Amino acid sequence: MKKIFTSALLAWCAVFANAQNNAAGRNKLFNDNWLFTKDSASGAEASMYDDTKWRAVTLPHDWSIEDLPNQSVGTVEGPFDKNSLGKGATGFTDGGTGWYRKKFTTDKASDGKQVSIEFDGVYMNADIWLNGHHLGNHPYGYTAFSYDLTQYLNPVGQVNILAVRVRNEGKNSRWYSGSGIYRNVWLNVTNKIHVAHWGTYITTPEVSANNAAVIITTSLTNESTAGKKISVTTTIISPAGTVVGKRAAAYETLSSGILTDSGKINIVKPVLWFIEKPVLYKAVVKVEADGKLIDQSEQLFGIRSIEFSSTKGFLLNGKRVILKGGCIHHDNGPLGSAAIDRAEERKVELLKKAGYNAIRCSHNPPSTAFLNACDKLGMLVLDEAFDMWRLAKNPQDYHQYFDTSWQKDIDAMVLRDRNHPSVIMWSIGNEIFEAPDSAGYSIGAQLAGEVRRLDLTRPVTTAIAFLPGYTKKPWQDFQPQLANVDIDGYNYFLEGRSHFFVRDSATAHRFDEEHSLHPQKTFIVTEYTPESALENYERSFKSTYLLGAFKWTAMDYIGEANIGSPRLFPQSRILPDGLARMAQFYLAQWPVYNSYCGDLDLVGDKKNASYYQDVVWNKSPIEILVHKPLPDGMREASAPWGFPDEIKSWSWPGQGGKKMQVQVYARGTRVALELNGKRIAEENIPPGTITATFEVEYQPGTLTAESYDGEKLTGSASLTTTGKAAAIRLVADRNNIKAGATDLSFVKVEIVDANGNVVPYADDVEVSYSIAGAGIIAGVGNGRMDDASSFQQNHKKVFHGKGLVVIRPNDKKGTITLKAMSNGLMPSQVTITTH
Repeated sequence: MKKIFTSALLAWCAVFANAQNNAAGRNKLFNDNWLFTKDSASGAEASMYDDTKWRAVTLPHDWSIEDLPNQSVGTVEGPFDKNSLGKGATGFTDGGTGWYRKKFTTDKASDGKQVSIEFDGVYMNADIWLNGHHLGNHPYGYTAFSYDLTQYLNPVGQVNILAVRVRNEGKNSRWYSGSGIYRNVWLNVTNKIHVAHWGTYITTPEVSANNAAVIITTSLTNESTAGKKISVTTTIISPAGTVVGKRAAAYETLSSGILTDSGKINIVKPVLWFIEKPVLYKAVVKVEADGKLIDQSEQLFGIRSIEFSSTKGFLLNGKRVILKGGCIHHDNGPLGSAAIDRAEERKVELLKKAGYNAIRCSHNPPSTAFLNACDKLGMLVLDEAFDMWRLAKNPQDYHQYFDTSWQKDIDAMVLRDRNHPSVIMWSIGNEIFEAPDSAGYSIGAQLAGEVRRLDLTRPVTTAIAFLPGYTKKPWQDFQPQLANVDIDGYNYFLEGRSHFFVRDSATAHRFDEEHSLHPQKTFIVTEYTPESALENYERSFKSTYLLGAFKWTAMDYIGEANIGSPRLFPQSRILPDGLARMAQFYLAQWPVYNSYCGDLDLVGDKKNASYYQDVVWNKSPIEILVHKPLPDGMREASAPWGFPDEIKSWSWPGQGGKKMQVQVYARGTRVALELNGKRIAEENIPPGTITATFEVEYQPGTLTAESYDGEKLTGSASLTTTGKAAAIRLVADRNNIKAGATDLSFVKVEIVDANGNVVPYADDVEVSYSIAGAGIIAGVGNGRMDDASSFQQNHKKVFHGKGLVVIRPNDKKGTITLKAMSNGLMPSQVTITTH
């Protein structure tokens, strides 16, 4: 039996809130003019507390990425502390307790209205006070929450004090979480009768090229005791700006409580939301009473259908799509976890450019800004709730709050995200310890049931890790848990080339066995290692019941330090397989602070595994990578989530006449290699692989590889030796940006030779920066995993000839000029205009 999930989906448009919801004062960004201190600050919730020595910050804000006091070379550098509690797991960064305070006044327009505050995410254990009144506590660092401020507001014109205490305490995360109010905050002002928080739900039970039936369900709230006769008008506006559908309904009275308005609007010849063309419609809900507009809510949404079938695969609008997925954590490199709108959008742009069409948000719901970007750019999303349930993975993690918080956190994820066209499935957990026992069966059923209560348009999955030697329970103990979900999610089930995930023959053929027992089921690989990219993609391509796979990971992240970096061992040493081998790569090695397991590095540049995957996905016909020289007497072992230490370069000073290992990845049967126009070698590509390996004596010049299928040329690629470093080049991703702290310009820093070629061996060049005009340097970075230096100073070394500067504009229109200088190199500058 196939499962069909069809929906036309809205995006809560925080990005566009000011333009779209100003009729009722909805979703006004509340990010400016906060005060902050990293201190326990006893009594800071009180209105009269003296905060004059606190510093000003603009949200989103992450204090864990900021430079620590008492800097000491080799012990405390930038935000990194060798003795941090989380060690390598959290990237040698610190948490602690921080306080935020904000003063604001209400105006006459808000007098007598409902005023609420919405936080998109605070890490973690947030307590909120208004004018000394405790509004509540929200433990989970990854879900949105809101509070009604109305009853504790001071009279119009008088100052109100909003205070937030954030406690990121103890060992509570397996990766870098960041600390603070790291996502957007909004203030909402509405009349007593208004569309409820997350109160609009849009589905489409029928979608075709000729017609879409759009059902819009709107929950209305009356916060007063007086009844009102109201009307609700819902209008759909096309991407071209024309009205394409409308319905209205009148209600005799809406007394205190909730009223639900629901109805169908038919759209003739709809423009469907595709990955390649992610067009968005707009739904406008107007509420009137006594002939006056009392509320207006506007959301973007996309019309599309999704279907999951063991015989057809995953279908988007009736067309099969293999999920070329990547797992990501939530940090933004030099910005830490700060989910600034443009940083989230750029991340999606980079991942889509790298060939991904799907992202697994590991292992927590993402920011609204991230999902808005996925809607806009055409990226599919697996939205995941938790990394643990009742059983702890760290002593102070979410397991402490699970029993009292899971339902509100599931509700927050689904209600906030259920209308995003990008979101195609829900995950209730990752590698849950109690998944194969009776308590876990019950919890899984509860979680899946709650998701389905709120949204029946998408399937539910969970990520199962069945790894003999690591997982103590037999496979049959996982079956009742998998019965709770619609799609089986498996971590590391197709790892035939791995030395780490040792399997018996039954495990290696788990998909075949499960498909034969449950032919109606569909499966996804929720995590796979970089070296298993080909195996996972080919299997997904051939087997419709395997919907696709998600690589660990698509992008480097802070924390889980060094799990992707290869290690050097004496050639005489025999390495074990399985978990004993894996343990060699989980040793925290200061000053390595990032995972180094991504296709893209921490600042967004492509790494070795990304070029390999380009060929796997037929994005590129051929790629050449060259292994870095190994010290005499040493050999390399690739990390479980890493790739051999190769780069795309034929520039190796000091290696003249020495043998270099050259890997050519290509679709074909054989590869021919030329050096400076002379054919030097030819190798067959072994069946079942895309790799031809060569040993080449290094000479400067041009190395060319050609791939063939029989006698047919299928691809050609070259690497050319660069000259010496001569200059700095600055390239902004956008030279025209919006004024205000939600936008950013990401400026590439490149060390180039006299001909403008990036010099890949320029690793120790330090570049200094100066900035003038309507903006600041928000962060500097590079892709090096062990450069434990500040992200916030005006200087940073490059890695492989590349670096990054992130510029954040202020709210003034004007220009920003960034200059870059380094000893012995021609300087550079770039100008960015804000409007």
